[in-house]
Amino acid sequence: MYSYIGAKPLAAMTREWGLEYAAEPGPEVDPGLLQFKRLPPDTGFETKSNGTFLRRDENMAKRSTSARIIYGGAFGESTLPYPVHHEGVTPNRACANFIRAVVGAVYLHAGRPAAKQFFKEHFMSRHLDMASLFSFRQPTRDLSKLCRREGFEDPVAKILSETGRHSNRPVFNVGIFSGPDKLGEGAGGSLSEARFRAAAAALKGWYLYSPLGVRVPSSMEEEGAEPWKPVYVDPGEVIV
Repeated sequence: MYSYIGAKPLAAMTREWGLEYAAEPGPEVDPGLLQFKRLPPDTGFETKSNGTFLRRDENMAKRSTSARIIYGGAFGESTLPYPVHHEGVTPNRACANFIRAVVGAVYLHAGRPAAKQFFKEHFMSRHLDMASLFSFRQPTRDLSKLCRREGFEDPVAKILSETGRHSNRPVFNVGIFSGPDKLGEGAGGSLSEARFRAAAAALKGWYLYSPLGVRVPSSMEEEGAEPWKPVYVDPGEVIV
C-alpha cells in the first residue's frame, strides 16, 4: 500500500503532473504554485541525557508492530517525526497532501464513483514489480517447508530438457513437481542453477498469486450489490 499511496510515490506523481512549489510562500508568489512552509534544515539526531546522539528513526525500530498500528500513522510511521517546536513540512509531505486534497475534491464535488474511477486510473494503473522484492537464498528448502505446511507432497526436481551437456555452454531446463503437479520451471547453465531458479519460480507463483475480479468493501454500497465475501489471500506468512 505504501508503494501506491505513500508520501514518496505521491510526491513523484506531482512531478509527473507538472506541479511546482514556491521557494518561499507569500502574496508575491504565483498562486498557481504549491505554497508551504518548509521544515528547517536539521541533522536528524536527538541529544540524549548522557551527551550522545540518537537518530530519531532508531526509536521507531524498537517499537513493536502493535504499537506502530495503534500509535503510528497510516503506514506505521511515528506521528511526531520532528520536534514539536519545528513548524513546517518537507516537500515530499506537502506534495503528498496536495494529491490527497485533489482526491478529496473529486470525491466532494463529483461523488464516490468518480473518485473511485480517478483512483483507479491514476493510482492502481501503476505497475509495481513485486517479484523483484523477493530474494530467496535457499528456495529449495523454503519450498519444502511450504509444501509440508500445506500438506502437499515433497517437491521433486526433474529435467524437462537439456542441450549442450558436454559443451562449454550447456542449458538445462528443470521443473519442480509435487506429485503430478508442476509447481515451477527454470533454466540455467548447470543442474543446481536450474533447480534453484525453478524452486524460486514456484515460490513466486505461490506468493504472488492475485485473484481476478476482486471486490472491495465499498462495492457493497452500489445498488443491487451481491453479498460480501472476503477475499482469500493466504493462511500463513511467507516462509524464509
